[in-house]
Amino acid sequence: MVGMKRIDIHRLMLSVSALLLFSIAAAAQTIKVEAPSVVALDEQFNVTFIIEGTTQPKDFSWSPGSDFQLVWGPQKGVSRSTSIVNGKRTSSSQVTYTYILHPKSKGTFSIPAATASLGGSQISSRAVNVEVVSNGASSSQGGSSQGGGSSSSQGAAPSVSSTGDISSQDLFMTFSLSRNNVVMGEPITATLKLYQRVNIAGFEDAKFPTFNGFWSQETYSPTNIEFKRESYGDKIYNTAVLRSYVIIPQQTGTLHIDPSELVVLVNVKVPSKGPSSIFDSFFDDDYRTVRKRLYTSGATVNVSPLPGGAPAYFGGGVGQFSLKSRIAKDSLRTHDAASLYITVSGRGNVSLLEAPKVNFPPDFEVYDVKVSQDTDKSGTSGSKTFEYPFIPRSHGEFTIDPIEYSYYDPQKGSYVTIATEPLDIKVAKGSGDDSSSPSGAGRLSTVDRKGVKDLNQDIRYIQTRTPSLKSSRSFLVGKSIYWIIVAFLVAAALLARYLMKDMAAKRADVAGTKNRRATKMALGRLKKASEYLSQNLYTPFYEELHKALLGFASDKLNLSGEDLSRDNISEKFLEGGVGESLVNEFISLLDACEEARYSPSEGSDAMKAHYDRAVEVISSIDSGMKTSKGKKKGGSGAAALLIAALLIMPSSLRAQDAPDSLWNKGVRAFEAGMWSEAATTWEKIIAQGIESPQVYCNTGDAYFRDGNYPRAILNYERALKVDPSYKDARYNLEMANSRIQDKIEEVPEFFLKGWLRKVCYLLSSNTWAVLSLLFLGLALGMLLLFQTAGSSTWRKVGFFSAIVLALLMLLSFAFARWERNDYINADKAIVVKAVSSVKSSPTDGGATDLFVLHEGTKVRLLDQVGSWRNISLSDGRQGWIKDSDIEVI
Repeated sequence: MVGMKRIDIHRLMLSVSALLLFSIAAAAQTIKVEAPSVVALDEQFNVTFIIEGTTQPKDFSWSPGSDFQLVWGPQKGVSRSTSIVNGKRTSSSQVTYTYILHPKSKGTFSIPAATASLGGSQISSRAVNVEVVSNGASSSQGGSSQGGGSSSSQGAAPSVSSTGDISSQDLFMTFSLSRNNVVMGEPITATLKLYQRVNIAGFEDAKFPTFNGFWSQETYSPTNIEFKRESYGDKIYNTAVLRSYVIIPQQTGTLHIDPSELVVLVNVKVPSKGPSSIFDSFFDDDYRTVRKRLYTSGATVNVSPLPGGAPAYFGGGVGQFSLKSRIAKDSLRTHDAASLYITVSGRGNVSLLEAPKVNFPPDFEVYDVKVSQDTDKSGTSGSKTFEYPFIPRSHGEFTIDPIEYSYYDPQKGSYVTIATEPLDIKVAKGSGDDSSSPSGAGRLSTVDRKGVKDLNQDIRYIQTRTPSLKSSRSFLVGKSIYWIIVAFLVAAALLARYLMKDMAAKRADVAGTKNRRATKMALGRLKKASEYLSQNLYTPFYEELHKALLGFASDKLNLSGEDLSRDNISEKFLEGGVGESLVNEFISLLDACEEARYSPSEGSDAMKAHYDRAVEVISSIDSGMKTSKGKKKGGSGAAALLIAALLIMPSSLRAQDAPDSLWNKGVRAFEAGMWSEAATTWEKIIAQGIESPQVYCNTGDAYFRDGNYPRAILNYERALKVDPSYKDARYNLEMANSRIQDKIEEVPEFFLKGWLRKVCYLLSSNTWAVLSLLFLGLALGMLLLFQTAGSSTWRKVGFFSAIVLALLMLLSFAFARWERNDYINADKAIVVKAVSSVKSSPTDGGATDLFVLHEGTKVRLLDQVGSWRNISLSDGRQGWIKDSDIEVI
């Protein structure tokens, strides 16, 4: 019983499967329709319905509707076929129903659907549209079809005049573009098409379009031209596509496409000149071949630049794309080769996509990228795969950061950034990583040391710290303050020389010397007196104290021994500005000394009191006389203090808040990858009249990242104009110059001038100016040493040092002037136009094109005539260029 149930279930499943397959086949059965897509108003045409299957259809039904007149039909046709494959016999049949229709009016109409029964199911035909046109003069040429066929005037040989002219309405060629306004990099479809209502025998001298300024790919180029019916201008033509292209603009502006040409051989009927007979139609003598040259009109395409602010990972794509990445091997060991595959797929300029930027982990040795492409013939749909071969040199766990790729979507009108997931890579130790031998347990493993290798080159990063933003560039060597300082230094040297002369005179003046040394001599005598005091020697003490007082008075007042009377001493001290009380005390001390020499001893206490009082009085008198002289000379330092106050002036005003804010805004935009916005922001600082090498260099960096190398070079050059010693600007300028198209051999500079230029550019102009003042001051000091030194050795040192310092002063001054003149002279410029012709004279008409320059090239300006500039290149060539094609540094 169980076996029977299994058999019944098996049969049931087979029956259900067969029924299901039959239902699917019946459901898939339809009625095919064959009808022309375009017909003439006076033309009869066929409509055929085709039904294929294993059984005959039943109850076929169709009505032409109200838009067409039924001329004849239906005509039924049946065909059967039988095939035997591996003993299995299959049969099929095809039934056709043919109708002849005539249109009633112009327009586009739908052929009504036909219905029939097939295998117990109802099937129907799809809707078919037919366009009805007037077809010009075809109503006079129409005829009824024979055997149920359609009639048409197409392919009839046209009648021509004796000159053999063929109407442009019967034969012409068109060149069409899918769009005329695009952004750079957006694909365009171009089609060259032939329209004819004549008998064509062949073609000659084809000149197909050239696409200057475009990347082009031929997508359709038939070896055998096939014609099909189409309507054009309310007429029916036999048309054929001769060529089809995909073009992608590679530059902005209005691009022109030249016309195309083609010679068509046409069989035309020549009218008979003599009397005709009924037999003439049997011969072909009244036909001949005529050559007709066809032209297309030229085409223009308006190409707009891509919007600014392109992301950092923009790869030149214009269209819609997706991104995938994978690694060829799941498990890696050190020193094993592997590859990273990145596939960009979608629609757009696939063929022109650039390789994405990949940041590999450190110590990964990466090789040249390999590119493979899988697209349609146009190169605008499909995928492009980039293979990055690499070899890991160290073991461990690594991660390749998400790979970002940006493209421009014309439909959205904005940039789109897509990214992959991060890729984790585990690298195990390879066989060559452990150099220790298993058998040598005591051996030390060695490390394969290598030098640090440059992976790539790039410009140096922007300066982020806010610099000193000054309103204008100033040069110390060109200001009056520089010459005031020079005059002050010379005047100070002359004053020092005068003072030194006065010192020499004082040294020569014995009396003056004695006066200045009086206190010192007196203190020396008092020291000897103090020795007698310590030994309690009464008489010698007062004798030495008396000598000290008289010696002090003699030296201080410049009096001889015979003039040292009490009255003279008192008078001279009073004249010297000493107070009367001090003078009286000095005189009383003299009297005390004279009395003590001839009187008995008063004890050590009196000696000690007289000694202390003498020291105090001598010091007070000396101090009083110096103060009196200082008051007379007190105004001598005022002039020096005033000059110093005038020289120490604020060199710059506080930086405005607005430039600082713009600086920081530009830094943030650059760090976010918005290069164009960063450049525009920093240029607003420059527009305020602020000239800073850091601002110019940062602006150049932003333009470099944005791919605008001419503007980058221009700003780097301006940075070096402000500060020729700015190393970052000079390095980045070399990088930018390597990206421009023109390579001009420079005339070698005289080696000495080149060496001096390098030394000059080590420091800024103001630094050289300050050094020149320093060297001038030192030279004047050494000159004073030469004139005033008492030793011949020091005089020689002063003489030769003054010469060397004077030479250094002149050289520093020359360097400062050199940099200042380089800044002031506006004699260099950068070509900012993509392509510019240099002519032999300052005019468009009658001038010869000497050579062509591309954007970014540096030129020297010689002369100007109107809107033209006379320029010279570094290799010596000269010519005239439009002023609008360059920008002065």
